[in-house]
Amino acid sequence: METYWFDYEFQMEDGSSTRVKVELEPDTLYLIHGDMDNPPEWSRLDYKQCPCCSLQLETDPYCPIAINIVGLVETFKDIYSYNNCTVICATADRTYSKETSVMEGLSSIFSIIMGASKCPVMDFFRPMARFHLPFATIEETMVRAASMFLLRQYYEYKRGLIKKFDLASLENRYALVQQVNEGLLERIKSLGSEDADKNAMVTLHSLSQLLATEIDYNLTELEYMFTNPAEG
Repeated sequence: METYWFDYEFQMEDGSSTRVKVELEPDTLYLIHGDMDNPPEWSRLDYKQCPCCSLQLETDPYCPIAINIVGLVETFKDIYSYNNCTVICATADRTYSKETSVMEGLSSIFSIIMGASKCPVMDFFRPMARFHLPFATIEETMVRAASMFLLRQYYEYKRGLIKKFDLASLENRYALVQQVNEGLLERIKSLGSEDADKNAMVTLHSLSQLLATEIDYNLTELEYMFTNPAEG
């Protein structure tokens, strides 16, 4: 069974380019990564550990997300977020491209890694990593997050694990997601690098806040798509 992969290429205005390939295991949808010699101190679990983290240092010496973004942070740590570029994301099924900033391209990669890194808080994003949509808008992300969450509830309902469908627990999950975003940002801030990787995290954090707010309002911003025009 083939892996699911996303091959990102950043084509800079000065003619240089940088490629980042992300692969997911086909059966678990977890990120595939190679062994690393001497991981940096900031990737250790107890380095600015998120207050909501349930992992223990004895069994998980490294933060599962931090250890998976080490290479990405090192690659882009000296690049400014506002640098313009063309980002091309190739997958097995299709290719996406956008003229945008380094920050938006990195945010797109971060979103895959965060959902597929065995972080207990972020694990509910794992199915979204499989169906990752590069450069997704807020509305697109909102639809995907709510749809995936309700689909998960459907399967849990079939297995007798829950008795009803609702978005209350999704709102609670996003509150924890914001804590993880803040924790990772604190780790990256300690590097003293340029701002591309930091701003990518800020973008994800802002997006999670917007989604949490919209969920709190029962997704009213999306309701228009499910209303019969004749009723108006």
